[in-house]
Amino acid sequence: MYWKDLEVWKKSHALVFKIYNAISSFPETERYALSNQLKRAAYSIPANIVEGHSRKSSKEFSQFLYQARGSLEELRYFLLLSKELDYLTQETFNELEKESQIVSKMLNGLLNSIKQKINS
Repeated sequence: MYWKDLEVWKKSHALVFKIYNAISSFPETERYALSNQLKRAAYSIPANIVEGHSRKSSKEFSQFLYQARGSLEELRYFLLLSKELDYLTQETFNELEKESQIVSKMLNGLLNSIKQKINS
């Protein structure tokens, strides 16, 4: 299986585009601050999935999935901060939070599957 075939990669990759779209209306003063942090956290998720998938062992893959999960949680915090700073509407925040929760569940499911593989 190729990493592009992983549903969690597809969903997290799509989330990156949603983040880029959402931050396009952020103030110029946030260009190199919060906007940049959001982008970096967002694209780190699918990037870690790709890097982990290319590793030789399931154990290494799971380590990169944990990093992806950490980046996802970082993204969720930056989304909350953006909403509280009134850079995101409640509606946009809710949509991005929902997408983030889906990716989180998918990452956890894949991690559990790999753990079972490692333990058997």
